[in-house]
Amino acid sequence: MDNIPVLIVEDNKSHLILEKLALAENHYDIRTASDANTALQILTEFQPRLILMDLQLPGMSGLQLTKKLKANPKYRGIIIVAITAYGMKGDREMALQAGCDAYLSKPIDIETFSETINQFLKKEDQTSPV
Repeated sequence: MDNIPVLIVEDNKSHLILEKLALAENHYDIRTASDANTALQILTEFQPRLILMDLQLPGMSGLQLTKKLKANPKYRGIIIVAITAYGMKGDREMALQAGCDAYLSKPIDIETFSETINQFLKKEDQTSPV
């Protein structure tokens, strides 16, 4: 899984570090953004295969950003995994309705996180036309 482009949109520095460390063994090409506007700027020059999207962001929420990305044909095919520390009843359904492809809650399990992300990527590879 070397050099697969991944964008992590996360405003909590400790969560961001943990997510990056959990993915380090796969040598992803990782970019990070601490808010939706920074993520949008990064996306003008970087095309990730997967975005780890925190739902609780300053300014525009992760759900709002997901809706915006999924409405744009340029970004529609990016796998978006919602990830939140403050999961409430109904958040999973709201994330999926907004266009997220999956939902994870924090704290992440550092032992299994990388494999979970790999499974999302493999699933996408199997559904993509050849």
